Amino acid sequence: MQKLTAPLATAAVAILSAHALTRLTSRAAGSYADDRSEIEDLQARYLFALDFRDPDLYLSTFTEDGILDVGSGEIKGREAIRQTIAKMPQPAATAGLRPAVGRHNISNIVIKIDGNRARSRSYWFHYSNDNPKRAGVFDGFGHYEDELVKVKGRWLFAKRRIYNENRDEWAYKGAKNPAW
Repeated sequence: MQKLTAPLATAAVAILSAHALTRLTSRAAGSYADDRSEIEDLQARYLFALDFRDPDLYLSTFTEDGILDVGSGEIKGREAIRQTIAKMPQPAATAGLRPAVGRHNISNIVIKIDGNRARSRSYWFHYSNDNPKRAGVFDGFGHYEDELVKVKGRWLFAKRRIYNENRDEWAYKGAKNPAW
């Protein structure tokens, strides 16, 4: 009987170690920190796609039936979103000057995650250089209210509502702090 004790103990330690490692790995893969970093990455990719006029990347940040709400109503589904962003104005070319550009930034990100669903609130602001000196000018700000879902392991926008404080019809009119 003693000869079986050592192999059984070794096997038990190996099984318990494998179980503990599996639990640690599975916990880390679905951790708040991992989900948050993936959501922040999604938010950044969205802004790069917008600023560099990359409609395919922009659309890939939404679910197939995702909703973009820019203040004048909801735009539902990737194809409708594609048509809307295709109509966005571009800075006019000016002879003798390099093309004007704009850059969005995001800050003050708060995220609530519940399994494969999340809500996020964040500020956005915009700089552009559409002027004769091509000097950077702060020219817009607002906030996002996002509903997100994890689809096949990737976080996507199910709904993104954009408030723009430069446009009365898109400005936030609530009296309550939108970040809970």
